[in-house]
Amino acid sequence: MAVAFKVTCEEQGGWAVLRVSGELDLVTSPALRQRIHDNVAEGRHSLVLDLSEVFFCDSSGVGVLIAARRLVRSCRGRLRLILPAHGAVEGSHVNRVLGALGVRRLFDVHPDLHSATDETTGPLSA
Repeated sequence: MAVAFKVTCEEQGGWAVLRVSGELDLVTSPALRQRIHDNVAEGRHSLVLDLSEVFFCDSSGVGVLIAARRLVRSCRGRLRLILPAHGAVEGSHVNRVLGALGVRRLFDVHPDLHSATDETTGPLSA
């Protein structure tokens, strides 16, 4: 069964929210990278990447996330990830991959959109 890769974007309380679904891999990661770059180029420096519906993530996807962090930080912006513990049916694959690689601590991780866009809510612990 092929899972279609999709990225949609919406505004939520001053944040650009990119909802990503499907597989984030060598083939699809350039599309996410481009959407992130487009948003930053348009002046949106507060980004939320909702990865709760990503079923698979390889090193290319992780590379895009790290590059996004670097890009947003260079603009003095903010990047938050949504990685719920039980997203994408059996648990967030991205969460497990970032943890296994030891880079999860680099990101401001939240369990849901409300938490990610609320200025009073802190991130989940690494």
